[in-house]
Amino acid sequence: MDIEGYFKRIGYKNSRNKLDLETLTDILQHQIQTVPFENLNIHCGEPMELGLEAIFDQVVRKNRGGWCLQVNHLLYWVLTTIGFETTMLGGYVYNTPANKYSSAMIHLLLKVAIDGKNYIVDAGFGRSYQMWQPLELISEKDQPQVPCIFRLTEEGEYWYLDQIRREQFIPNQEFLNSDLLEKKKYRKIYSFTLEPRTIEDFELVNKYLQESAASVFTSKSFCSLQTPDGVQCLVGFTLTYRKFNYKDNMDLVEFKTLNEEEVEEELKNIFNISLEGKLVLKHGDKFFTI
Repeated sequence: MDIEGYFKRIGYKNSRNKLDLETLTDILQHQIQTVPFENLNIHCGEPMELGLEAIFDQVVRKNRGGWCLQVNHLLYWVLTTIGFETTMLGGYVYNTPANKYSSAMIHLLLKVAIDGKNYIVDAGFGRSYQMWQPLELISEKDQPQVPCIFRLTEEGEYWYLDQIRREQFIPNQEFLNSDLLEKKKYRKIYSFTLEPRTIEDFELVNKYLQESAASVFTSKSFCSLQTPDGVQCLVGFTLTYRKFNYKDNMDLVEFKTLNEEEVEEELKNIFNISLEGKLVLKHGDKFFTI
């Protein structure tokens, strides 16, 4: 694996000599705007692999994306390689219909220490829940970013990540009741502890998430990518574009239903993805919002 290959892949040409918050933020933003949050391997009959070499091959050499266990594993390798003090953490994702956090540790996120302060870094949640900047690990402090206001709260050994969202303007009236739309203004995202993890801690859940019929990842094919002012999402045949803070503290959300030919074109044009296998698009019935 070649660290220069990674930086070329994300288009990062700035200095990485200073291990400061500015450099960390810059790398994170380059990655989330070039490496999609996606699970298309599952729907092409291919595995979502956890090994670093396999992830590097998929993301860097094949110009693909991946889910949190992959893209945050890759980011962990990058940050530790250039000298950041980085720790893997495990998260429990909030299930809105069930009104509870997952019992299994299904999310990988990172903690980075800089000049005596700790920051949460996550390039693998995607959609409109994706942080654009590292979050200072401080309880009950609103941290405004372009997508929304994020807030971390500490309760005992657990930390909770929530967001305060804007109102939504949906010009396509037929999509006003789409199951892809987030309905809550205050949204719980995930919880986590500060116990250090290794990639081996995620091996069983990595297998479960891509094989179980109960997994949202087998129910839905998705791909999302942050843009300079919003986020593009493809779920099944539905393409959405969200422009953050379009007007009056409101996001613009546009929907478009594609056919198979258009899906292939948009994957290439928007997400810069050309698939090797045959993609079987799925919308499914599991809760998944953009």
